[in-house]
Amino acid sequence: MRVLLIEDEKNVAGFISQGLRENGYEVDVIHDGGEAARRLGGAGYDLYIIDWMLPGVDGLTLIRSLREKKPGARILMLTARDTVDDKVQGLDGGADDYLTKPFAFKELLARVRSLLRREEEKDPAPLRVDGLELDPMQRKARAGSTDIPLSNKEFDLLLYLMKNVNKIIPREQIATEVWSVDFDRGTNYIDVYINYLRKKLKEAKACPLILTVRGRGYILKPEND
Repeated sequence: MRVLLIEDEKNVAGFISQGLRENGYEVDVIHDGGEAARRLGGAGYDLYIIDWMLPGVDGLTLIRSLREKKPGARILMLTARDTVDDKVQGLDGGADDYLTKPFAFKELLARVRSLLRREEEKDPAPLRVDGLELDPMQRKARAGSTDIPLSNKEFDLLLYLMKNVNKIIPREQIATEVWSVDFDRGTNYIDVYINYLRKKLKEAKACPLILTVRGRGYILKPEND
């Protein structure tokens, strides 16, 4: 498995790359965000590990660019920024997982293995509910002949709702499964993204309804169910 590590702190990059190589991974290292931006469209990697704070071009910008070029890329973001808002911003920017510094190498290795297991799974079939179709491989959504433009986290949220159609899903579960963070009752980012999805589904005349179950969470229901 090939890993591209983009990390400007050379001691951290050395610590990570040595550990990964000892565990059987091929690792290339880039220390500068500008150089990374020029090389992202080149050789393919199975996993990208990208630090947020980089010289030249920051990691979040790199992740957004990489996600546009390679929608199926597996991306682990590293950063010392550890607030819930920071994690939400990083994950919505396109990262699949988020690890705050300092960290134990065994935790990073576990996250690397988890992301690569997802890559090795069989191609998931498209999901369909009431004429709404979601293709996890192409990361595309459509209602009939109408494409529905979704951000990275809008797609992940809708995918999770469709996998759990007709089930009430608590906000805490959504935070853990979609954003990989503990739910903070002082934030409303989940409600905001639910409203984004409702608006986009309505504009596309998609039939499934995302309903709020007061005090319990959300549920995706077919229109005539």
